[in-house]
Amino acid sequence: MVFSSPVFLFLFLPVVLLLVLSAGTLKARNTILTIASLFFYAWGETLYVMVMLGSILLNYIMGLWLGAATAPTARKIAITVAVVSNLGLLAWFKYANFLFANLSVLLHDLGLEIPDLEPVQLPIGISFFTFQSLSYVIDVHRREVPEQRRIGHLALYISLFPQLIAGPIVRYQDVMTQIDDRRIDLEGFTIGVRRFIIGLGKKLLIADQAARVADAIFAIPDAAMPASVAWLGTFAYSIQIYFDFSGYSDMAIGLGRMFGFRFLENFNFPFIARSVREFWQRWHISLTTWFRDYVYIPLGGSRGTTLMTYRNLLAIFFFTGLWHGASWNFVIWGLFHGLFLVVERLGWQKVLDKLPAPFGIAYMMFVLNVAWALFHTNDIESAWNYMRSMFATNPHGIGLHYPAFYLSNDVVATLAIGVLASTPLLRTVLQRMRAHASSWSNGTQAFARGAYSFGDILVHSAILMLCVMHMASNTYAPFIYFRF
Repeated sequence: MVFSSPVFLFLFLPVVLLLVLSAGTLKARNTILTIASLFFYAWGETLYVMVMLGSILLNYIMGLWLGAATAPTARKIAITVAVVSNLGLLAWFKYANFLFANLSVLLHDLGLEIPDLEPVQLPIGISFFTFQSLSYVIDVHRREVPEQRRIGHLALYISLFPQLIAGPIVRYQDVMTQIDDRRIDLEGFTIGVRRFIIGLGKKLLIADQAARVADAIFAIPDAAMPASVAWLGTFAYSIQIYFDFSGYSDMAIGLGRMFGFRFLENFNFPFIARSVREFWQRWHISLTTWFRDYVYIPLGGSRGTTLMTYRNLLAIFFFTGLWHGASWNFVIWGLFHGLFLVVERLGWQKVLDKLPAPFGIAYMMFVLNVAWALFHTNDIESAWNYMRSMFATNPHGIGLHYPAFYLSNDVVATLAIGVLASTPLLRTVLQRMRAHASSWSNGTQAFARGAYSFGDILVHSAILMLCVMHMASNTYAPFIYFRF
């Protein structure tokens, strides 16, 4: 059950909203949300909801242990057990198949017998709720937050359905007070509804349309295509993955607001970044800051020697790649980005700062699109063939593929809207209009506010209607970040 499915929109969400809004106390609302969240997860994962329940119980016990431990040795043992337990859970379900596949290759090369192992299924969203659990136990260990003594509160934090299966990664310290004290008012609820509709539109009306182009091009055997088609594929994938993931984040933030929660932003127009470093300050902010605070800084950050700083950067992006998927493609993709961050620190950033902004954006998009070849493909050979096609050196030729085959009028319009919506241009225009309206007379201002409110309702209603029409007429709706 995904946010863009009819079952969620017209059954699950209305029922949960009705139950929560009709509950008389915050305790009752929290109980309803926890039960609904576990049901939401079990709908798609059935028995794997037990993994989540196990994670909740594990981290509840770890939190109590960490809170009670006072001696340095006892605290060190407790946090070690907590971190290893959480990472062990993630490693088994997400990386067991990857490790076994590589072990099998090694055993085969050594002429040894390869044991049989049933494939391990990846529970949806395990990377997200495991990282949230880790942030909780680490913050308790650091004495930045108190241990949660009510298991129901911790269960709500870990299982809360708006951000459960595809983020953003919500830290316990950001919502712990909201679990105990929050309210649902008309203004916040309205803001949440608008934000959810915008996210739904991003996902269904832009990401899904761009996905048709990207998936078709990346499916060309041996990437036998001209460079123009290869670049079109990565460009369409840029639009797809941004509007897919940022759209999901918008829906999560909007849903949270409907239930009285305020989640932090996860995207800040990453495609206008002027460097790879700035891109990662704007893209998937919750993951970037998580790695910064819980891995990069503990490793030493930039406090040591220059070589140690570069080592730490590459380590962070090694883990970033591995977090995204159990494949060497993702590891190399992460290190590829890390390498460019090192290059920028070596002096390239100073050059970029002196150049016009469009040059920096073009450089960042060039690096990003080359890296998408690693991210989208399934193996190193496919990624290498695709990148060779991007630079017109693929030995498999170009085949009978041309950009015009993929660029129908609706696709061109979708990609153009995607490019425009990837910038803050529209937001800037609206802000200037509001600032200009403040200089008008009171009567004119009142009329302008009324017109703006009417237009706002009209636009969001139109987006929702188009989304419903899309759901009724289309079955192609991939959610990229499910595998993470």
